[in-house]
Amino acid sequence: MNSFEQLGVRDDLRRAIEELGFENPMPVQEKVIPHLLDETSGDVVALAQTGTGKTAAFGLPLLQRINPELRRPQALILSPTRELCLQIGSDLADFSKYMPAVKVLPVYGGSSIESQIRALRDGVQIIVATPGRLIDLINRKVVNLSDVHTVVLDEADEMLNMGFLDSINDILANVPEKRKMLMFSATMPPEIARIAKKYMHDPVEFVIGNRNEGAANVRHIYYMVNARDKYLALKRIADNSPNIYAIIFCRTRRDTQEIADKLIADGYNADALHGDLSQQQRDIVMRKFRDRVIRLLVATDVAARGLDVDDLTHVINYGLPDDSAVYTHRSGRTGRAGKTGVSVAIIHSREKGKLREIEKKIGKTFERKEVPTPEHIIEKQLYNLADRIERVKVDEQEIGKYLPGVLRKLEWLSGEDLLKRVLSLEFKRLLDYYRDAPAIDFIDEKPRKERKEREPRTNKDKDRRTAEKGMARIYINAGKSDGFYAGNLIEMLNHSINGKRIDVGRIDLLPAYSLFDVPAADARRVVEGLTGSEFMGKRIYSEVAEPDKNYARASSRKRRNANADTEPSETTYEYFLKKNRGGSKKSAPRKKKK
Repeated sequence: MNSFEQLGVRDDLRRAIEELGFENPMPVQEKVIPHLLDETSGDVVALAQTGTGKTAAFGLPLLQRINPELRRPQALILSPTRELCLQIGSDLADFSKYMPAVKVLPVYGGSSIESQIRALRDGVQIIVATPGRLIDLINRKVVNLSDVHTVVLDEADEMLNMGFLDSINDILANVPEKRKMLMFSATMPPEIARIAKKYMHDPVEFVIGNRNEGAANVRHIYYMVNARDKYLALKRIADNSPNIYAIIFCRTRRDTQEIADKLIADGYNADALHGDLSQQQRDIVMRKFRDRVIRLLVATDVAARGLDVDDLTHVINYGLPDDSAVYTHRSGRTGRAGKTGVSVAIIHSREKGKLREIEKKIGKTFERKEVPTPEHIIEKQLYNLADRIERVKVDEQEIGKYLPGVLRKLEWLSGEDLLKRVLSLEFKRLLDYYRDAPAIDFIDEKPRKERKEREPRTNKDKDRRTAEKGMARIYINAGKSDGFYAGNLIEMLNHSINGKRIDVGRIDLLPAYSLFDVPAADARRVVEGLTGSEFMGKRIYSEVAEPDKNYARASSRKRRNANADTEPSETTYEYFLKKNRGGSKKSAPRKKKK
């Protein structure tokens, strides 16, 4: 392994990074630094995950090539978010500790543009900017990029995802044609290749790991549960990792806030980060998370872009992203700088195909794990407490003042009794919560072909469609494959049926549909109330079930009827009822033309 000195890094820069704890170069630094220090070499496209040492890879040679006497911008670094912009600016300031004449200016939205203009007029050599604010400054003619000799696009794929392509084109039109350009990206979408072809000169590609693969030090696991049990699984994962420090990714702002609110209400140190928060609110949340006041940050992908936090133990995918590149960015936030991390996916059965697609793209295999049981969680928490007690530093002088009085009060307790009481005091909430808690893992059903071979049709199928005495059997076109379960049915009945409470009898949940009993007098009201309602975006159709009807075969037809554009009415209901009972009227014969 080369040292920083062998790579050609100057003494003053080496002194600064050694004080920061840098000992040996990381792989991306070994490849990129010598290339950038060579004035005759071409441009660079580097594919590397977040946390692999990219900032030092471009920052050290960039600082070494700066002329401190020229007080005009000589290097430009573009980043997708304000947070990453500030992080890069802070790192470069640390690297240039012994270069007092070099000024680094972060330029970003959400901060006073007047103060940034004043700093530019005072003279800076390096600008770290978000595209939108830099375009604004260029249009105001307060920034001159004619002396820029190095341009860096950091997290280029994220900038493209955020729609900055036109802004990048406008910015690059304002820098000299003869300049060195670097692109750092975690993935290699086609747009990156097009930018390289259009703006770069003989680019050299450095790949750290494999293209589009997940970080090498990250373990990828998944838990499969019913859709309704996702939040319960999340809590068990958190409880099973007493020292958890994690980002929980949700797909929407609404989900993000709801999950964060639930976690806070249940006693977890959590908060939300999403686009509906003001910049001041986001800054407060991120500061608390970096200081570990918050241990669980529930975030959307957009809000978490550029959030640079070390030592994350977990990244939890509460909802899988549609794009595997987004998963790569998520998982790359843990297992950084040679440390290990865990990327967790909490999925239901319908997301298994999406999980397999991500596996193929990132070149990693997900391990299926069972959701931690209450017994395992409590044992893990107890051992963690024992470990904390064993390692705690005791201030003999301070504690000694109070110890005699406490000992007199507790001297009647044996050591074992005292320990039992301490543990009960610490874990009463946990013990009460998990008492009689059920297993929540999703149990895979047998493949359809196997069911046909081993479970020939019997009278049980007909019995399933027969109501109990005094009850009517109701069909609804939602089943387990839709994530529809008994609790969802009861909730729909409570919301859809006005008037008195409906008593529900036997419920049979099938993959494509469900059957349930209600009092015969309430059957029509239930059918009318359910028909036309929605469940997770699916239009619902319901009818009084017939014992001799094959609903498995008819379910696809009912789905088409239920998803029609027109809202089902009483007329529609009566039409279906007549048709399914053979009572529909024949259409009138056509009149012969004269």
